[in-house]
Amino acid sequence: MLGFRILKRGRQVDSGLVERYRSIPVANISDSMSRMTAGGTALRPYHRGGVMAGPALTVKTRPGDNLMIHKALDIAVPGDVIVVDGGGDLTNSLMGELMTAHAQKRGIGGIVLYGAIRDCAAIREGDLPVYATGVTHRGPYKDGPGEINVPIAIEGMVIEPGDLVVGDADGILCVPYDQAAEIYEAARKKHEAEEKKMVAIRQGRDDRSWVDATLVRLGCAIEP
Repeated sequence: MLGFRILKRGRQVDSGLVERYRSIPVANISDSMSRMTAGGTALRPYHRGGVMAGPALTVKTRPGDNLMIHKALDIAVPGDVIVVDGGGDLTNSLMGELMTAHAQKRGIGGIVLYGAIRDCAAIREGDLPVYATGVTHRGPYKDGPGEINVPIAIEGMVIEPGDLVVGDADGILCVPYDQAAEIYEAARKKHEAEEKKMVAIRQGRDDRSWVDATLVRLGCAIEP
């Protein structure tokens, strides 16, 4: 039934490609996607630190209800990133310490909640990547409805089941399955270029002539 169903994931990004993405900052991946994709500034990391990368297992749930998130934890395979569209509501938390412990025990690659968590002190002490939009002590309900492995959207960022989801301290990003290899190559080249630029900056030989050239091209008036 539409709105209350569990589907199978038909495809997922290759595990080898997932590992290669781990070495690329999310900012460089974002730049390689024309800076047009983002999950919103409210989605922030709540774990101790570290990089997240893995295929998306998507969940769409009624705000404040986590029945389908529990089911997603049970059917996810190691390395999956569970991405939940909870409507961005912060009235009730969708997950806390017990569920994140269960996720870590099962080898889940990360949790993204467009909604709230609780037990944030315990989550901050852990290494399981957890991204959420807020914190509240009020717990969730477990009545449904909801859907698993359907397309979802978070602040305009569409996530299809099996897409690549990456995250670091700057936030999260979804890389479409069909373009993951192409975007990786672009992001890798950008990252390598920035590493070379950082060396030049530290050695005091970074070329800054582009600033004045850009101002002249844009017609900026500069007093002599």
